Formats: sequence, C-alpha cells, structure tokens
Amino acid sequence: MTKFHVDAAVNKVIIAFENLGFRLVRKANHIAMIRENTDGSRTPLTIPSHPRIKGSTLRTILTQAGIEREDFLRVFEKS
Repeated sequence: MTKFHVDAAVNKVIIAFENLGFRLVRKANHIAMIRENTDGSRTPLTIPSHPRIKGSTLRTILTQAGIEREDFLRVFEKS
C-alpha cells in the first residue's frame, strides 16, 4: 500500500480533489469543496487552510469523503 506524504502541499491537494470531481466553494480559514454526485446528492469536503497538510489529516478527509486512498494517491501524483 502506498504511503501518504508526511506533509502535502495544500495547492496540490486541492488540484487532486478537483480532478476527483470536487469544486472549490470557498477559500478562507478553511477550504470548502463540494462534489455533485450522479444520484443527486452532494459530498462536502473541508480542508484546513495550512500551507502543508499532514498525512493523518488527509487520511481523515478521505475517509469522511468516501474516497479510496489509492484513488487519491494516483491522482495526487499526477497533479
């Protein structure tokens, strides 16, 4: 299993989530993103507005959003 980066650049994380179908809603104290699902539901996402995101924080965000680690890492590496 591929490991997360210890600290991931927030801009690269945002680009990866955009490539997974999320769109940026707001960028202030926290970064808010949302994905419109095919069944009409929405998946919200909140990311801390720090220059670097810890791996443990990123794992929690992925779990809450229902995104598989491998799917995210594949897109993240291409970003």
